[in-house]
Amino acid sequence: MLPICGSSHQTAHPSGSTTGLFELACAIEQSALMLGAQWQSETSNVRFAPFGRSSMTRRMTTTVALTAFAMFAFAANSILCRLALAHTTIDPATFTLVRLVSGAVVLSLLAFSQGRRAVAGSWPAAMALLVYAAGFSFAYVSLPAATGALLLFGAVQATMIISGLVSGERLTVLQWSGLSLAVIGLTMLLAPGVTAPEPTGAMLMATAGIAWGIYSLLGRGGADPLATTAGNFGRAAALAIPLLVLMASRWDKAGLFLAAVSGAVASGIGYAVWYAALPGLTATRAASVQLSVPVITALSGVLLLSEPVSTRLLLTSMAVLSGIALVVWAREPVSSPAK
Repeated sequence: MLPICGSSHQTAHPSGSTTGLFELACAIEQSALMLGAQWQSETSNVRFAPFGRSSMTRRMTTTVALTAFAMFAFAANSILCRLALAHTTIDPATFTLVRLVSGAVVLSLLAFSQGRRAVAGSWPAAMALLVYAAGFSFAYVSLPAATGALLLFGAVQATMIISGLVSGERLTVLQWSGLSLAVIGLTMLLAPGVTAPEPTGAMLMATAGIAWGIYSLLGRGGADPLATTAGNFGRAAALAIPLLVLMASRWDKAGLFLAAVSGAVASGIGYAVWYAALPGLTATRAASVQLSVPVITALSGVLLLSEPVSTRLLLTSMAVLSGIALVVWAREPVSSPAK
């Protein structure tokens, strides 16, 4: 796989406000390649490794490193998108298409490098992925990174929880309390006021979150998530082409670069690394660590985009994340008996 940043003297470096993100993206890419090499080394030798304490510690360290990288990659999607739409001339439709195409290319290369002969996926899942990616991009035209990430995360979790309830899962009293707290937090965030998010952007991001929740439900239990995600990204990219017909496409080199990094590194390599980390995590831990993504996004927005953090955002973030944490960490839901 050819690196995005590379060492060629012909590489076009963005300038101005995007220089710092260029360096950050290159650092992310190099970290991803190093983590990928480490993971391949671990998995290729795991059958020969002794079941000793040092082997367990090494595997645990690898899982922690992979998980941390994946969470930062997921948060980087919001930062890269917001930076591109606010500080370059690229439009959200072009950003979406470039992100999907670059993600499909990287995921396919990773799948083929691990012996897959073909990618998988389905058109319904691809449509859900497109709705997520397009809603995500168009929402960040007006939303700050932190607000967008919190709305996205809340909508995804709400979709997953509602799906579980419809399928017969029962929540404990503590879980119901957590769910109520999260709903109150989102309601407070969206309530009218000086610091309320822009309504259209909020609606688009909520739609993106619902679509991602549906995409996750459609892919639940898949035998080969890497090949499936690669196929879905390719199909979604094909479905995204009409967006460019409906909108007058505009772009510059910096915008294309940020979109490509979002797709290839933050999405493509990010998902691949996350799939590599999942075998070392329980379901509860996998859900719990994702609570860090809105927090990482908020801190990155302050440091890299100079975005302010309002009291409303702080309070509602605490309510939403604490509420979802209660749902995740409480006793596992018990399915209702078949009638």
